[in-house]
Amino acid sequence: MRAVLDVRNLTTRFSTPTGALVAVNDVSFSLREREILGLVGESGSGKSVTLRSLIRLLPSIASQSGEVIWQGHDILKMSPKEVRAVRGGQISMIFQEPTTALNPVLPIGLQIDENLRAHTTLSHRERLNRARELMDLVGIPEAARRLAEYPHQFSGGMKQRAMIAIALASNPRLLLADEPTTALDVTIQDQILKLILDLRDELAMSVIFVTHDLGVVAATCDRMAVMYAGRIVETGTIADVFARPMHAYTRGLLGSVPRVGTERSPLMSIEGTPPGLSSIPRGCAFHPRCDFATNVCRVSQPVTETVEPEHDVACHNSLAVLEAGSPVQ
Repeated sequence: MRAVLDVRNLTTRFSTPTGALVAVNDVSFSLREREILGLVGESGSGKSVTLRSLIRLLPSIASQSGEVIWQGHDILKMSPKEVRAVRGGQISMIFQEPTTALNPVLPIGLQIDENLRAHTTLSHRERLNRARELMDLVGIPEAARRLAEYPHQFSGGMKQRAMIAIALASNPRLLLADEPTTALDVTIQDQILKLILDLRDELAMSVIFVTHDLGVVAATCDRMAVMYAGRIVETGTIADVFARPMHAYTRGLLGSVPRVGTERSPLMSIEGTPPGLSSIPRGCAFHPRCDFATNVCRVSQPVTETVEPEHDVACHNSLAVLEAGSPVQ
């Protein structure tokens, strides 16, 4: 199956008074038609900045290099007008916190209409009908009435559904979902995840799903990419990475997930905290927290290698991690 998005050596830097900080470091991955790719890692690993980098939704202090190939064109080389046509039209994004992403002084219907006006040629009446259809599609009852309501009149789950309706207004081919279920209770989480899966099938979309919840990844994604300190350290199919992790960070993340039948067993923990952008260690950024680290890890940054079909890893000691076994088996 052909790739709809091909990211090559994407790097994003932020200029600061003390120098440039690298938030996304030489990231490469591809996304296929109708595929859901899970982008996982701890807070501060670069997941959200990666999504925003794909559509150049960054502040003026940011600079980017590499390639983001979308339908044969490099988004990083597009003019601002061309980017605006792609962003929100062909590629849409669900932001992490709907309460801050939605405009509090505009009705939900008007916020959906803004997207439709920017990216479609529909008339006013057609846009109104489309907005009602979108509200129905995402499971918001009494759509005609609720289009006139404001974000504060919606519950957390309904705000998230409204965000999804806005993102889907122009029938995008790619949906970027930045932790869309983090602030929701478990029941609403499940409903939103099922909704995204249904919409992927109904609209033939591809999805990049950012989360730190590996349970969500296992339930929704086809492949996963693990990020640490701005780099992708391991990618593969869900089944393969869960069964055969080859990076110590991936193994630690898997071991920290509670499992049925192990109520009295201690969870695996990853000692320490992720490094700040201004203090990323030399060599492998994970080596200060890694049980498998050797001298080479402290001086040399590992390159990404394909160790098995569709399974890539950037680790000097991937075979030792593999031999240690998966903590979820």
